[in-house]
Amino acid sequence: MPQMAPMMWSSMFILFTITTIMFNTTNFFVFIINTPNKLNAKSTIKSMNWKW
Repeated sequence: MPQMAPMMWSSMFILFTITTIMFNTTNFFVFIINTPNKLNAKSTIKSMNWKW
């Protein structure tokens, strides 16, 4: 079985690291979060009037 040179291991590590980082960044920026409207959130909050 042929052995791999150390420079080949480092270049392979760099290649996989770059592809992992690129894959993670594309997944991060493609994902869209659906945030609820602020108007709807304010209407659901009940105001508590304390009558002493």
